[in-house]
Amino acid sequence: MAGLDKVVGSYEEAMAGLEDGMTIIAGGFGLCGIPENLIAQIKKTGVKDLTIVSNNCGVDGFGLGILLEDKQVKKMVSSYVGENKLFEQQLLAGELEVELTPQGTLAEKMRAAGAGIPAFYTATGYGTEIAKGKDTREFNGRPYVLEESIKGDFAIVKAWKADRHGNAIYRLAAQNFNPMAATAGKITVMEVEEIVEPGELPVDQIHTPGIYVDRLIQGTFEKRIEQRTVRPS
Repeated sequence: MAGLDKVVGSYEEAMAGLEDGMTIIAGGFGLCGIPENLIAQIKKTGVKDLTIVSNNCGVDGFGLGILLEDKQVKKMVSSYVGENKLFEQQLLAGELEVELTPQGTLAEKMRAAGAGIPAFYTATGYGTEIAKGKDTREFNGRPYVLEESIKGDFAIVKAWKADRHGNAIYRLAAQNFNPMAATAGKITVMEVEEIVEPGELPVDQIHTPGIYVDRLIQGTFEKRIEQRTVRPS
């Protein structure tokens, strides 16, 4: 990389520095907008004892689910875990720690980290298991729970287009979690479908400014459909 140019030439270079025990924040929602090639590279490195922060953990054999196959994940911080049988098996066997977090709270944990906010109060979760052991305060007659932000050693995200400086646009539902995740990594790695030259993207359509992106790589994507429903013939 030279100056503002964030482009790297390989997935090995994109994930250089990843080590055992690190925390990785991953963008995407279900199988939509997931950084599938970066996840595959994490599997390839063989790193262990990872904490993964993501809305969900993919499915068996795809997405973040592939990191469970060799038990690379120690802890999962997520909102939904119902699509993965291996995840369920490891959880019930005590091989995987899970911290369930409401989706809005999880998104705000990422956004707050990117904004330099160490913690915030939210009404979500008050009076439930989620609030146990956490500070609570009342504002304007309503109780709130203190939640800490989450900063990852790495953040991995997937965008549609980016220029070489890392200014990026997400397409449709791929905006779920990706923009927040991109701000929350000490090292943010972005993979995209297309890289263009600076100035080619409309300034008013940029979702993630390049200041948040450290490494950028172009890849090809399967774009698997999570649940295919068809009309009876």
